[in-house]
Amino acid sequence: MLDMLQIPYTGSDPLTLATCLDKARTKEILFYHNIPTAPFLIANEINQVNNINLTFPLFVKPVWEGSSKGIFTSCFVRNIKELKVQVDRIVTEYSQPALIEEFLSGREFTIAILGNGDDAEVLPIVEINYNDFPEGFIPVYSYEAKWILDTKENPLDVFSCPAKLSHDIETKIKQVALNAYKTLRCRDWSRIDVRMNADNVPNIIEINPLPGILPDPKENSCYPKAARTAGISYDEMLNRVLFAAARRHNLI
Repeated sequence: MLDMLQIPYTGSDPLTLATCLDKARTKEILFYHNIPTAPFLIANEINQVNNINLTFPLFVKPVWEGSSKGIFTSCFVRNIKELKVQVDRIVTEYSQPALIEEFLSGREFTIAILGNGDDAEVLPIVEINYNDFPEGFIPVYSYEAKWILDTKENPLDVFSCPAKLSHDIETKIKQVALNAYKTLRCRDWSRIDVRMNADNVPNIIEINPLPGILPDPKENSCYPKAARTAGISYDEMLNRVLFAAARRHNLI
C-alpha cells in the first residue's frame, strides 16, 4: 500500500519480506548465487522422504513460519522413522510443507546489518552458546528455548557479544552475511542467522528482514544487543535505520 501511495518507509519491500519468510525459496536463491546454506529438500507428505538423498542427522521445520514456531527438540532427527513423524506433524499441524535440512554441527551466530549498498555495516557478531542448555535439549534456539526457558525474569545465558572469533573466521562470517543481505535485496536493516558446518564454513540458516528489537537490555533481543556492543543506544539505532531509509529515498 505504501509503495502504491508512494509513501517512503523503512525496511525491505514486500517481495523481499515474502521471499525471506519462505525458507525454501530463500535457500534456492542462496544456492543459485553460491552462498553456503545446508543441503535441503521440501516434503508435502511423508512418502516423499522414502528415498531421501540427505545425510543424517537432519533438521525439520515448517517452511513458512517465524519466531521459532514449530521448531522443537524433536525436529532433530537421526533416522527415517523420526523424520516421517516430524514431516507428518508439520504438514498436519501447520498445513504447509516441511523443510528438511542436513544438520549443521558447528557454532551458531546471528549477524545484525545496518545500512544499504557499500554503506551496509555489520554490527558486532552475536554467538549463541548452548553449553548451559538443560539436559535433553538439542543445540538449537527452539520454540521451547525462546519462549519457555528464556524469559525476562530468568534469561538464558546463551548469547555472547562480541563473539570470540579469529580474524579469518570473523571476516568469512561477515562476508557471507553481507552477500546474503545484498542478494535477497534487503534494505536498511536485517538480522541474519549463520551456523558453521563440520568444515568450519559459515552457512546461512535464514534471513530476518524485520528483526526483533525488544528495548529492555534484560531481554535477549539480538539486534539491540549487537548495537549496544557497538556503542549505539536504542534510540540511536532506530534513528540510524530511519536515516538509512531516508538516504535511500534521497530525502537527505
